Amino acid sequence: MHPISFIKMHGLGNDFVVLDTRGREAVTTPALAKALGDRNRGVGFDQLAEIRDCDHADYALEFWNTDGSRAGACGNASRCVASLMLDGRDRVTFATERGLLHAERAGDLIRVNMGAPQLEWAEVPLVREMDTAHLPIDGDPMAVGMGNPHCIFFVKDAEAVDLTGLGPKMEHHPLFPQRTNVEFASVLGPDHLRMRVWERGAGVTLACGSGTCATAVAAHLRGLTGRSVTVDVDGGRLQIDWQDDGVWMTGPVARVFDGTLSREWLEAV
Repeated sequence: MHPISFIKMHGLGNDFVVLDTRGREAVTTPALAKALGDRNRGVGFDQLAEIRDCDHADYALEFWNTDGSRAGACGNASRCVASLMLDGRDRVTFATERGLLHAERAGDLIRVNMGAPQLEWAEVPLVREMDTAHLPIDGDPMAVGMGNPHCIFFVKDAEAVDLTGLGPKMEHHPLFPQRTNVEFASVLGPDHLRMRVWERGAGVTLACGSGTCATAVAAHLRGLTGRSVTVDVDGGRLQIDWQDDGVWMTGPVARVFDGTLSREWLEAV
């Protein structure tokens, strides 16, 4: 086992380990993701993103959660990786389990098109046919897919929600066969939301890109906001624009440090 280089990044406190394994075999396994995600014995992250070669896009991205499970989409990680790959280019395209996504610079920020929201029960997915706009769950949440499932509750005060109590219960709700991300949002104005999130396979995070997109879509479909909204999350602020070509998310990214996983540590995983 050879040492593996990595980059630590974050988007509004939603933090990631980025591995670039283009030109060789992929290295991430469930065991490696769990060990690397350990904030005491590894590096720590909300998600891991591995950059891979791709013959139908500029590159491919594979996402992993801290519990060793795969994540189909990760908006803030996509923006972080895009910031690394945009040198000398106006736009990059990457292939994910979600499909082909496009990212570009917006001044000092990075924006990514997360694609069209998935609003049919089988797309989210749910266990059976039902109205995704009003799930048969206390609190009247809405289900939206953004390459991964989301369950969005609109509440009077997102700050007052017991996120660590309600989040894991909803993540494993039987209506969601693949588990779900859980968002709690309150409306601050016709173009302004406050959102907190429990991420599937990761727990409480300071931001969730796909969750922010799903929440903005749900708010518009409920008639609470327009199609362009500012969303305040625990780690900062994202701008979401639901356009004809997909849901665009814009926000800051940061490259924190570069490092190397030692041979000794890797052999112990």
